[in-house]
Parts: sequence; C-alpha cells; structure tokens
Amino acid sequence: MLSRACRKSIITMVCADLPSSSAPALKFQVLAQQGRARTATMKLPHYTAETPMFMPVGTQGTVKGLTSQQLQELDCHVILGNTYHLGNRPGNELVAAMGGLHSFINWPRGMLTDSGGFQMVSLLHLADITEEGVTFQSPVDGSRMLLTPEQSIAIQNDLGADIMMQLDDVVPATNTDPARFMEATYRTTRWLDRCIAANKRPNDQNLFPIVQGGFNIDLRELSVQQLVARNAPGYAIGGLAGGETKDVFWRVVAQCAAGLPPGKPRYVMGIGYPLDIVVSLLW
Repeated sequence: MLSRACRKSIITMVCADLPSSSAPALKFQVLAQQGRARTATMKLPHYTAETPMFMPVGTQGTVKGLTSQQLQELDCHVILGNTYHLGNRPGNELVAAMGGLHSFINWPRGMLTDSGGFQMVSLLHLADITEEGVTFQSPVDGSRMLLTPEQSIAIQNDLGADIMMQLDDVVPATNTDPARFMEATYRTTRWLDRCIAANKRPNDQNLFPIVQGGFNIDLRELSVQQLVARNAPGYAIGGLAGGETKDVFWRVVAQCAAGLPPGKPRYVMGIGYPLDIVVSLLW
C-alpha cells in the first residue's frame, strides 16, 4: 500500500499537467478531465470544496428543514444565500455585527451570496431597472429599496461569503425583445466594473462575473469575451432556467463553457433538475 506522502506526490505530478488557477481567496486545481467534463478542488477561505457539486439554496442563510449539522452530514460543501433578502431582513449590518454569515448561521464551510439580480425576474412586478441600479418595492412592507452594484457589493462584504456574485441585469428568458437583451449584456459588463471598484475585501472574498446575452449566440460570445478580460477568479453562466426548452438551455451552456478559462470554476446558475446538472457537467 502506498503511503499518504507517496499518494500526494503522485497526485501532484498528475495535476501538474492539468489546468489550474490561483487568486488571493481561491485556488482551483483540475484533478481529472475528459473533454470539458472535469473534477477539481476549489480551495476557499472557509473550506476546500470538490467539484462538480450542487449548492443548496439557503435564501436567508438557512436551508429550509435542515440544520447546519445535517448539511455537514450530507457532505454539502457550499450553500447559497441571497443578498436582497438578507439585506432586507435581518439586515447586513446585524449579520456583520455577529461575525458575518458563517457565524450567524454556524456554518464552517463554503458560502456563496447571490447579488440580488435574480429578483429583477422573480419580483419584476415590484422592480424598476435603470443604469443606476434596480429599485425594488419590498414584498414585506412596501418600502422602496435601491440596489446598485456598489450597494450589492457593500451588503455582500458585510455578509462575508467566500464567493460574491456581481449585480447583473437579468432579463426573463421568455422576453422576446432583442434590444432589451443587448442593453442587459452591455450593462452587465458596466455593472461588473462598478462591482470590482466597490469591493473592499478582494483578498478575502471572490467576485464572480455573470455571463448574459439571452439565447443570442453573438451576445453570449461578446459577454464571455468582456468578462474573461476582467480576469476574475471564477465565472457564472446566468439568464437561463427561466422557461426555455432543454435544447436551447444546453446549447447556451455549451457555448459559454467553451469560451471560459479551463482552469477556473464555472457556475451554472439556477438549475436543480438532476438531468440539467449532469448534462451541464459534460460541457
């Protein structure tokens, strides 16, 4: 039987020829790959996650029906919190005062916070979108809240997740206006630059851009090129899982994945069906 040191040495030699990347708060190492399908480790400030993986949603910091201990027993590596809802209630200042979201929910592993952009779709009837940001009417008390790229990052800096998402301009997948998708694609890049400038914790938290462009091949290619040029620690594919057919969904994922750096993590947003997870891994 090989010793642990010997096994580690062999793995190191094998991995030396596989894609990898290093950022202040994230180290990504591909361990094996076939085509674009791959297994990898992603070292985050709070935990070393193994990919591919599924991230359960804990909108306000908790996954409904499960304790933090049960999630660890299920070997969950990263859970997702929502910036808009946590900023609304209990409030990012309170969470920060209690040591950040990890301490607030007693979770020792990885966390990712969404930017609040998805609420442009889920709360569209309560939202007004401009170049400055998006103004929501609270579904709780009717008060108005302006969420700008700067404010989204400020909230996420307070929450302290390992991975933060940029505020992006999200258009419902069923929208039929090409001009709206073009506007959103360019605006998402402009908002990314504002998010990068606003991030006060670049050495502690990773900021992931989100590829947009609807189902338009040219817009998706443009978005990928613009975001990759920012040299982020990882990337997300957004604007999907909103009612489109499987064929369209898979085509867009395949196109975007092909253009993203092979040595960095890829996050397909919004999916939960086992078939979608498996097919997305192949791209």
